Order: sequence, then structure tokens, then C-alpha cells
Amino acid sequence: MHWKRPSRRAVLTLAYQSLGIVYGDLSTSPLYVYKTTFSGKLSLHENDEEVFGVLSFIFWTLTLIPLFKYIYFVLSADDNGEGGTFALYSLLCRHARLCILPNQQASDEELSAYDVEGTSETWPSSMLKDFFTQHPRFRNGLLVVVLLGTCMTIGDGVLTPTISVLSAVSGISVKATNLHENYIVAISCAILVVLFSLQHHGTHRVGFIFAPIVTAWLLCISGIGVYNIIRWNPSVFHALSPVYMFRFLKSTGFEGWMSLGGVVLCITGSETMFGNLGHFSPLSIKIAFTFLVYPCLILAYMGEAAFLSKHHEDIQRSFYKAIPEAVFWPVFIVATLAAVVGSQAVISATFSLISQCCALSCFPHVKVIHTSSKIYGQIYIPEVNWILMCLCLAVTIGLRDTNMIGHAYGLAVTIVIFVTTCLMSLVILIVWKQKLIMALMFLVLFGSVELLYISASFIKIPEGGWIPLVLSMIIMSVMYIWNYGTLRKHEHDLENKVSVHRILELGPTLGMVRVPGIGLIYADLVTGVPAIFGHFATNLPAFHQVLVFICVKSVPVPYVSEEERFLIGRIGPKEFRIFRCIVRYGYKDLQHENNDFENVLVSKIMAFVEMEEQILAQNWHSCSNQESDAELVDFPFLVRTNQAHAKHLSSCSDIHVMKPYENHQQINGPLIRDETLEILRAKESGVVYILGHSYAKAKKSSSLIKKLAIDVVFAFLSKNCRGPDVILSVPNSLLLEVGMVYYV
Repeated sequence: MHWKRPSRRAVLTLAYQSLGIVYGDLSTSPLYVYKTTFSGKLSLHENDEEVFGVLSFIFWTLTLIPLFKYIYFVLSADDNGEGGTFALYSLLCRHARLCILPNQQASDEELSAYDVEGTSETWPSSMLKDFFTQHPRFRNGLLVVVLLGTCMTIGDGVLTPTISVLSAVSGISVKATNLHENYIVAISCAILVVLFSLQHHGTHRVGFIFAPIVTAWLLCISGIGVYNIIRWNPSVFHALSPVYMFRFLKSTGFEGWMSLGGVVLCITGSETMFGNLGHFSPLSIKIAFTFLVYPCLILAYMGEAAFLSKHHEDIQRSFYKAIPEAVFWPVFIVATLAAVVGSQAVISATFSLISQCCALSCFPHVKVIHTSSKIYGQIYIPEVNWILMCLCLAVTIGLRDTNMIGHAYGLAVTIVIFVTTCLMSLVILIVWKQKLIMALMFLVLFGSVELLYISASFIKIPEGGWIPLVLSMIIMSVMYIWNYGTLRKHEHDLENKVSVHRILELGPTLGMVRVPGIGLIYADLVTGVPAIFGHFATNLPAFHQVLVFICVKSVPVPYVSEEERFLIGRIGPKEFRIFRCIVRYGYKDLQHENNDFENVLVSKIMAFVEMEEQILAQNWHSCSNQESDAELVDFPFLVRTNQAHAKHLSSCSDIHVMKPYENHQQINGPLIRDETLEILRAKESGVVYILGHSYAKAKKSSSLIKKLAIDVVFAFLSKNCRGPDVILSVPNSLLLEVGMVYYV
């Protein structure tokens, strides 16, 4: 089957739809860029030379970062069609084996989405791979950099709604000059409360109006820009020359350099183009930006600069002052709606990021609600939603000033785009296997510009820049402590796993018996038997007729297809009736969305039993180093069944009345083995979920910081996050928990 290129109409339709999802944040930046840039001491330099210098910086920043860097470079570094910080990290993990996720197996590399084939290795790529292999600390350091970019992006989820809505609503003061600032803040807060209160409905019901709103907004600001250029200063085109940037810095000096923290706000939302790549095609995003968003934004900034060149006194209200009287209120309404649309896109992206962090064991499990049964990936996280709302209200009420919020926003934006530049440089070397000079040119060209803006934004830390730093430090601390505690728990499980033979040998001594039914034992191990089972067997010396050890794990790919999700294997001889099931998810997969998990699992095990000899023969070389069937065998395989066989086994697993059958009986289809019938009878007897409930404790010799992190923070997060039983939707009547304490 050959891949069919999308038609022109399909590409243009996607380009139009991307306007509402991808470009809402970027297109509303004219509301506050000039206002924030000319705050502080730069307001003393309000002449044409300075206005044109700022316009020149805006033009070249928009051209270099979103147009050249993202459109022509970064969008090409997709991970099976997905974009974002985790996509770049996933590519590096697979090609350089940087992944620190537990339970990674060689069989994961056989996933269709795991493709690492490409050109031959170059000496820079080999050198980097060896360096990361020999220095695990740098692997951990790379994860910290990725988490930093992620935390700053989550910080955008607080700052974008705040500055967008407050900037839009502040336009009322242009017409109602006597309106007190408290009323503007109150209206903004009311809009934010409504926005966050409606999140649980999802965006699929109103998403169709997002693109028309952003399109109308872009056409409005570009039309007003053309009007202002013609009316006030047609010579504003001269400011597109980079000479004006050097003149600006020369004439304004230190104040001009500090003002660059406001200029960088013109590229807020650039990362969204890459982050939302999975919902659209790269070509559609490129077309929308190159032919509509980019020219409209340039015309809008040029028109506002033309107006400012003749109205220096209106610098703090320049956007709304530049709107012609006849269209003021319609533009004000569209601006408010566009601010809401831009905020919605960032909030949805925050939900998606938190979900990905949970999948990578970097964030406690939270409640994830699917808001659309038709559109995959649209989710809502109640706890995160209300925390974001409270933080947005706190920033709006506490600061009240879009200039201070802009300083905070600028620092968050610059750090995110710089992290992307660093990761892209590694992708150019390790994944694309290009020459070292190419990666250095990319890093120097874009990194130097971004470092310039970061340095200017850091100066603004006392004036609001501390907000994203504090937020990111808190979120990173939570992520790091959770990741550390989770990895220590996995190490404890590995060190204390027990032998099935040992437990069964002790059976007569312990009075161990097998009871009817299926026991599903959830653990974080892909090999061996978890300590919780040994603890369970020694304290309650009986377990089920059929046992299945289930490990739910994440792999460094965005999605895992349903056909490749389950690995099934056998532990011990056939008479043990003990199986292992490994359930694999990608970092963008929505875990445990299958409500029919029991039937699917039983069908997969039955398929494995029916095809075991064929599977072992096909994978003889893979398991040749494993022990014989009489000894412990623990080597799970991917079970593939044809459609007819899968349908037959699925129908068998739904049988409610089971009777004894003789060898190789037939149930409305092919012959069924005795072991398969036994599994069906066990399922009819009932399924019980056995979950381990581990409590982490810091060792007495641990430092005070470690005790605080483990005994207080990690314990609090473990107690208040969603447990495995809630995530798996296990009825209390079928749940059996085994508690254990481990020391780290």
C-alpha cells in the first residue's frame, strides 16, 4: 500500500484550521509588545529613531526565529509526525540510547514507530553517543534541561491567559477614561474564571469558531496597519533595514538592551507551531504562517510604529489608540475573543504536557478526562485546571500591570525556545548525522540571538521576571522528586524480586493452594517476580489458578499501535499457569482508555497459548539463551493473530457458562487446547486485581534534604495522587492491596 500525498484542498483546509489552534497566542502579541518594550527608562527616548529601531528588532526577530528556525528547520525534526520538546528528546533517546525510563527492552526497538535507520554514523555522532554512554550524569543533565523547557512551557499556561485577556480588556480605558483600574482587573478575572470553568466541556464543540476568530483578527490588525502606514508615515518601511537595530542600541545604550525583554514578546507562541505538529501537517503549518500570519503581523507592527512616530505621548496605549474611531468597538470585541482563543490553546497544551510527564514518570498521576470521543488527544485535567486558574487570578490581581507580566512572560518564552535550539543541535548531529559545522552554525546563529534576549529578560527578574522562575523551580522540584522516588522504587523491586520456584517449593510447608479464578498482579518489573507477590504468598499462602504479572510501561515513541501494545510470555513450566503481560504506551498515548481491558488481556493470553509452539519456533534465536521449558522461562513475545482467529478467541472469552471439555474440544470454531479452556473457566470464576502499595522512607543515615524530599514531599505526592486502582478503574470488590515499606 503506497502512501498517498494529501490533496491541495486538504492541505489548505488544515492550514486554515491551524490558525485557531496554533497561532492564537502568536497573533495576539501586538496587544502588548510596544507597550512593554517602551516601559521603564526607554520611555524617555520616544523619538522616531527609537521607534524605528524597535520595529527593526521586531521584524528581524520574527524573521529569524519563527520563519527561519521553526518553519524551515525545527518542523522537520518530527517524531513520527509529533512535535514538541518531548519529541526531540524521544528522538535523541532512541538514536543515542539516552532514555532513563525503567524497563526498557530490546523488543521495544522492533516497534514500527521506533525507526532509527538512517545514514551511516559520523564521527561527531559516534563521539556524542560514547560520551553520553560513559557519563550518565550528562544523561540526567539532558533530562533536567528537557524538564526546564517543559516547566517554562507550563508557566506559559499561567502567563498567556493573564497578559492576553488583561491587555485586550484594558482597551476599554481608551474610551472610558474615568474607568478605575479595579474594574478592568475585575472584568479580566471574570473572563478568566469563565474560561477555566468551561474547560471540562472540551474545545471540540466551539473549536470550529477558533479559526474564523483568529483569521478575522489577523485581517483586522493588518488592515489597520496598512491604514496607519498610509496615513501617518509611509517611510516606516525604511525601518526594516538592520541598520536601525545598531542605531537603536547605540543611541539608547543600556536602556535599549533592557528593552529587548519586551521585544521578544513578538514571538510568543512560536513553540506552539512545533508542539501542535501532531494535529496538522508540517506543510499546512508552513503555509498558514508564511502566507498569512507572518505578513499580517509585520503589517500590524509597521502600522503601529507609523502611528507612534507621530504620537509619542500614546506609547502606553498605542495599539487601541491606533485603531480608527469607526471600527474601534468591533476590533475590541474581536481582540477579546482572539485573546480567549490564544489562551485556550495554551491551556490545552498544558494539559497535554502534564499527561506526557505522567507517562514518563516525571509527574504524579492525575485524573485525565477525555473531552471528545471523536478527536483523539483532547483531554482535561481538573486539578491542573483549577491550579492554573488560581495562579492566573493571583498574577492578574497581584500585578495588575501588563508590563510586569510581560517581563515574566519574556523570560519564560526565551528559555523555552533556547532549550529547543540546544536539543535541535543534538538532533542535527545524532539523528540527522550532519557535519559538526552544521550543528555549530545552527547553535551559534539562533542561540546567540536567544541568549541576547535571555540576558535582557534576566535583568527584569525584580520587575516580574521572578514569577516564571519560582513557578518552574516548584514544578521542577515536584518532577525531580517524583522521578527520583519512582526510580528508587524500581531499583528496590529489582533488587528484591523473588523466584517463582522458591515460592512453589515452599508450597507444602506454607500450605499453599491454587484457588479458582485469575489473579492480575500489577508490578513495575518486566522480568522476575515482584517482592509484593512473595510478601502476599507468605502471608496468605494461596493464589489463583491462573496468574498474570502485568507491567504497564512507557516507551520513547509518541504512540504504540493496538497491534503492538501487548507482549505475552510464560513464567515457568506450563503446569504453573503463570503468564507475564507487558502493556506498552507511548508518551502521547492516553493510558488505560480501554474499558474492555480484561477481555482483551484474556484474548491475548489465549492467542499466545494457541500459537505458543509457532511463536517459539519463529523466535528461537531470540530466546535461545533462555532456560529450557522445565526451568524458569520469562521471555514475552508479541502475539499477532489473523482477524478470524482473533474474533473467535474474543468471542470465546465472553462465554459466561463453562462446562468441562475433553482434550482439544471445539467451541464454534477451530480446536481449543485444554489450557485455553482452563483459562476461560478461570475467567468465569472471577478476576482479582492484586496491587502493591509501597511506602518510601529515607534511610536514617540520609541527609536532611533527602529526608525532607522523600519523607515529606514524595510521601505527600504519593498519598494524594491517583493510585493504580483508580487509574485502572478497579472495583473495590475485586481489589487486593499488598503494602510494603522500602528504604531509599
